[in-house]
Amino acid sequence: MKRILLFLATNLAILLVITIIVQIFGLDAYLARAGTNLGSLLVLAAIFGFGGSFISLLMSKWIAKRTMGVQVIEQPTTPAEQWLVATVRSHAQAAGVGMPEVGVFQSPAPNAFATGPRRDSALVAVSTGLLQRMNEDEVRAVLGHEMTHVANGDMVTLTLIQGVVNTFVIFLSYIIGNIVDRAVFGNRQGRGLAYSATVLVTQLVLGIFASLIVMAFSRWREFRADRGGARLAGRENMIAALERLKAAHQPLPSSQFAAFGITSGGAAGGLRKLFMSHPPLDERIAALRAAP
Repeated sequence: MKRILLFLATNLAILLVITIIVQIFGLDAYLARAGTNLGSLLVLAAIFGFGGSFISLLMSKWIAKRTMGVQVIEQPTTPAEQWLVATVRSHAQAAGVGMPEVGVFQSPAPNAFATGPRRDSALVAVSTGLLQRMNEDEVRAVLGHEMTHVANGDMVTLTLIQGVVNTFVIFLSYIIGNIVDRAVFGNRQGRGLAYSATVLVTQLVLGIFASLIVMAFSRWREFRADRGGARLAGRENMIAALERLKAAHQPLPSSQFAAFGITSGGAAGGLRKLFMSHPPLDERIAALRAAP
């Protein structure tokens, strides 16, 4: 979950910076005039929207390494490191993707994630807690889950979805900014302070609601990655890994980001569930058991 939140936060920050630069240099001046060409506005919004999203994707490995303190295994020196790298290599070959970077980060909680701009340029990292609290079959299943994310190109798909969402967030924010500036403040040129403030605020608000679409895709891809992990490491091993994660995080402090986005029990229902990047573990286990 933390990786998804970092992606979303970076993307939103880039959008806001682009918006401020555009306004400072007056690049959107023609959009604010009466008779704005909505087609041109939509094209410009798409350029900025996909630009911010792809910059986030290109930075994803660097951000993950820096924020989570991932130590990449350049040359395995211990039996545990050798086994970890060998297992990832085996999964990569089975999934038909290039060998990713393999790393470990310090955390007592069992966590794992995969990220990167391309299927053949990924990073797979696990926490020390995962290695300590799971047996080899369970860790193998977790790594299979993460390698399925890589093989399916989930980060690229997430980026494309985010780009589309960004486009409409920018498009609507400019439209709303012009309406507010003219209707409320009577500025016929559409370049008043109210316009700039409204655009920024609207992008923030719409960006939060737009994240619901990204989170919905993220939840769906977790079920698919679970099935991939089951194919690579065995269904029972994948179920056992999820059961282990469930047991390890009951109860779970609400402030903690856990492996696969596990949160405390109350998060499973209501509006809060819409903002979850991962489905509840019980649903994932049930889906695996019901799979043909």
